[in-house]
Amino acid sequence: MSEEQTHFGFQKVPKSEKADRVAEVFRKVAGQYDIMNDVMSLGSHRLMKRMAVEMTRARPGDTVLDLAGGTGDLSILLSKRVGPTGQVLLCDINADMLRVGRDRLIDAGHASLMFIQGDAELLPLPNQSLDAAIIGFGLRNVTDKEKALRAMRLALKPGGRLVILEFSKLTHPGLAPLYQKFSGLWPKVGQWITGDASPYQYLVESIAMHPDQETLKSMLQTAGFAGVGYDNLLGGVAAIHYGEAPFQDEKTATNPAFASEL
Repeated sequence: MSEEQTHFGFQKVPKSEKADRVAEVFRKVAGQYDIMNDVMSLGSHRLMKRMAVEMTRARPGDTVLDLAGGTGDLSILLSKRVGPTGQVLLCDINADMLRVGRDRLIDAGHASLMFIQGDAELLPLPNQSLDAAIIGFGLRNVTDKEKALRAMRLALKPGGRLVILEFSKLTHPGLAPLYQKFSGLWPKVGQWITGDASPYQYLVESIAMHPDQETLKSMLQTAGFAGVGYDNLLGGVAAIHYGEAPFQDEKTATNPAFASEL
């Protein structure tokens, strides 16, 4: 029997292959990741990230997960909110990205951080251990998004908030031609700056294949989140989704060894 397929950009690949393909993309871009983010977003990603961090409602002393945290932009902002009595867990499946983030944050003197190489679908965290969680521009790279959302919900304390910052779908059709032309330049710019266009072609394709705002909202509700909603940014170029772990959730752990729901 043939293996179940999933999307890697516009390609259909076996589910077991997607994680390795995504890992190769980020291995290639790790060293220039921050520069390319600034170029491709014209710097707007920084404002969007600040808005997303505000929406976590993280407070001093909190424990917060920065999932798919990469080079640590969100972790830096979160560490300022939780302060020396709190902790930020920067988790990324890709060792190259995690290494860049670790070196950057340690060099900058951010001490309230723990670095974890881990899979969003199989979080190595006990249930109800997090006050908040955030994933910025990472969910579209996850193979089984529903499983990852359930894992994040289980890891949150009752009332703990998940915030998802991700590319989304334009709310104004008139902007589509301009946006398509602009995003169509990304592979060319990537070739010029990094010498490789393929990771940025994948970026364009993965954005196109990502669920729209209402679909992702429904996925969060199905995963068991309460108070789910979203705010569009830049006319739907990106969106911030949010939801809270319900107070009646009393599962014992996200580890699949004792969390049969996963």
